[in-house]
Amino acid sequence: MIIAIDGPAASGKGTLARKIAEYLGFFYLDTGSLYRAVARDVLARGFRLDDTWAAVAMARSLDPASLDDQGLREPGVGEAASRIAGIPEVRAALLEYQRLFAKSSPGAVLDGRDIGTVVCPDACAKIFVTATPEERARRRFLERQALNGDVTYEETLVMIRNRDARDAGRDSAPMRRADDADLLDTTEMDIETAFDAAVGLIKRKISQ
Repeated sequence: MIIAIDGPAASGKGTLARKIAEYLGFFYLDTGSLYRAVARDVLARGFRLDDTWAAVAMARSLDPASLDDQGLREPGVGEAASRIAGIPEVRAALLEYQRLFAKSSPGAVLDGRDIGTVVCPDACAKIFVTATPEERARRRFLERQALNGDVTYEETLVMIRNRDARDAGRDSAPMRRADDADLLDTTEMDIETAFDAAVGLIKRKISQ
């Protein structure tokens, strides 16, 4: 069984997907960590983020064990990953890994930007998680402030809007809600409320 969780940055999809996977006893993959890891490796070796050859080489040689690197959660890595994710050849190089992971038994929960549309279009249940840009910026601002106080809410809101535009506007696998995905707006929800709503959507979809 495959559960696809998509949505923009700071919508809560990662936390939600992890809780769903734990609840169901499924394997979990944060596909964004793949692009973060590629961006990390590209920069660590002194290449530019727009160097397609280097990015593809890093994607093809990516070590899954390195996805637990806490450095992948640092603020600048997410922005770098968004640029890396816009390279079609990188997406193609990582696609097989994601699809193989999705076949994990007894099931898998994957979150990202294109799980329901490209990676696993045949997923048993699909949820597109979103929230207003202002609320997502508030969440990300609080996260970043805890790590580094040298950031403002206004800067974070600009970053969120730019990230949305880049993710939705790229030519290869743009972020969008799949036609058969349920929409879950978490703007006014805490994680427990969002979790209950998501599980309800999944159960309803599976029962159909």
